Amino acid sequence: MPELPEVELTRRRLERDLAGRRIERVEVRTPKLRLPIPGELAIALPGRTIRSVERRGKYLLFDCEGGWLIIHLGMTGFLHFLPEPALPGKHDHLDIVFMGGPVLRFHDPRKFGTVLWTMADPLSHPLLARIGPEPLIAGFDGDYLFRMSRSRRVAVKLLIMNSEIVAGVGNIYANEALFRAGIRPDRPSSSLTLPECGRLAAAIREVLQESINQGSTFRVAEESAAYHPLDFAVYGRGRGSCSLCNGALEEIRLGNRSTVFCPRCQV
Repeated sequence: MPELPEVELTRRRLERDLAGRRIERVEVRTPKLRLPIPGELAIALPGRTIRSVERRGKYLLFDCEGGWLIIHLGMTGFLHFLPEPALPGKHDHLDIVFMGGPVLRFHDPRKFGTVLWTMADPLSHPLLARIGPEPLIAGFDGDYLFRMSRSRRVAVKLLIMNSEIVAGVGNIYANEALFRAGIRPDRPSSSLTLPECGRLAAAIREVLQESINQGSTFRVAEESAAYHPLDFAVYGRGRGSCSLCNGALEEIRLGNRSTVFCPRCQV
């Protein structure tokens, strides 16, 4: 699944390609992904100009002159910008065609993505209203994380993957941040000290920002989607050795997700 860095890079790419373009028509080939695609898109979008592309957590928000198109990529979704029209493939479910011919195409092999439309404040939409603070802003810090962890026995990795606690931290970067902070992923959240929360909040910001800066990518072919990962310290390295102590990494399951850590460097 694309995580926050991939969604942020997608946002930047699409804003560069789409800002100022006027929509000519909408072609919906699949009426339902994770949720039904709003039937009013074909009427509501033509004639509107995309002013900007914003992000909230892992949701992309397209400002369409008084209305908002909201897209979540799901597990395998990808938004292609095509300078010229091209024949759609099997998993190309939605086209937004702009004046002059360019197309924004939503490709999603597993159909777990979401397309929404609202004329209201998009941040008040039920799917976005309860999302926690963005991890890259000043409001997300050790003090905040310490307050949120006090009464929670859930494993700390699951805490930071809870979008109501912090926006957009998925499995990959939760593993990496906990390793960098020296904290075992299966520790009860309430056992964290204030200094540990400070280290963890800083580590989350660092690994996300570094991935954005280095251009973490998410590629999609007709039948599959896969990461082209950066050099992760622990994610996907369950049979490897620790880059700090050279000991064997361990792999467990938390929340039905693969979780890799170093039992010596993370306590």
